[in-house]
Amino acid sequence: MKTSSRLRYFLYLSILIVGCTTGKNALQKGNYDASVQKSVDRLRNSPKNEEAQQVLATAYELALKDHLNKIQQAKISADVLRWEYILTNYEQLNSLAGEINSCAACQAIVPAPQQFTANIAEAKLNAAAVRYERGLRYLDEADRASAKKAYYDFERAKQFAPNYKDVDKKMDDAYWAAVVRVVVEPVQLNSSAYQLSNAYFQQQLDYFISNYRNNKFVLFYSQDQAVSQKIRPDQVLSLSFDDFMVGQTFVKERVEKMKRDSVIIGQIRNNKPIYATVKASFSVFDKKVASSGQLSMTISDWQTQKVIRQQRLSGTYVWQDSWATYKGDERALSKQQLKQLGKREVLPPGPEVLFAEFTKPIYAQVVDEVNYFYNQY
Repeated sequence: MKTSSRLRYFLYLSILIVGCTTGKNALQKGNYDASVQKSVDRLRNSPKNEEAQQVLATAYELALKDHLNKIQQAKISADVLRWEYILTNYEQLNSLAGEINSCAACQAIVPAPQQFTANIAEAKLNAAAVRYERGLRYLDEADRASAKKAYYDFERAKQFAPNYKDVDKKMDDAYWAAVVRVVVEPVQLNSSAYQLSNAYFQQQLDYFISNYRNNKFVLFYSQDQAVSQKIRPDQVLSLSFDDFMVGQTFVKERVEKMKRDSVIIGQIRNNKPIYATVKASFSVFDKKVASSGQLSMTISDWQTQKVIRQQRLSGTYVWQDSWATYKGDERALSKQQLKQLGKREVLPPGPEVLFAEFTKPIYAQVVDEVNYFYNQY
């Protein structure tokens, strides 16, 4: 019984696999394109497979009929972008024809699959015309959101017909009408002591804005660039370190009283050891040097001076060190404590370094905020 059940199972599985590879299952489900593809693949490897031959003949006829019907329905529809749907169907039919023509065994089943090269050319031209005309209407609305829509329509028109009318110029006009120009003012810091660290922060910021690519409709300019290129900005991004503290030091001492009994402290006659209790005072010092600050980030409309967005971003950096000392008898200490004695107090980094360290998390927040805010444009 077990052998019989296994045999039936493997027979069923074999039939199922053959059905899948010949495209029969796809045909039964109405997936005519997939059925054509599967039967072609099967006939490439097994040119005399009768089931694949039958599937290909039926599937191609149904696929052709299905696509042509969709095309006819689209032509009489009210969909503005109907030519793009029509184009897709013609291209799918040409793709099926190409698959059949690349298979010698398949050509015997479908000798002359229909090609729609002229229809594709017509559909592309019509699709380009629709996108171009809609882009012109959007551009006439003379606002950023519409200009952005116009740009994408002209871009699509160019994909369908690269040399269509003056599509390159219109695409360029739409782009510059949609762009937001943002001037980034130098980072303000009211302290001469930390100008070097502030310069490092400024360099990081300059690198970020010069390599910004998240939204092609947003262009950043430094103040010098804006002046030299005579840029009339739409917005101004201002950054200022309003409040900061560098090098606040905290030292904490922990004292442990250590005692160990029966420690050999010497010898008497006959080399007999002398035992005693030894004591020590073990001190652990934990030192923290904290630095923190806040950066004010403001985005303003250049023309109205109205604040569009304002954020206060905070950053903290804590430098830490620890070391240990003792008084008394070293023999009272544990192995771990003896290890700690090997480390001595070290000097913390200088103020410039501490300043730069606490600005690193602030810089990361600036990047996140700018990306988040300008992704919507």
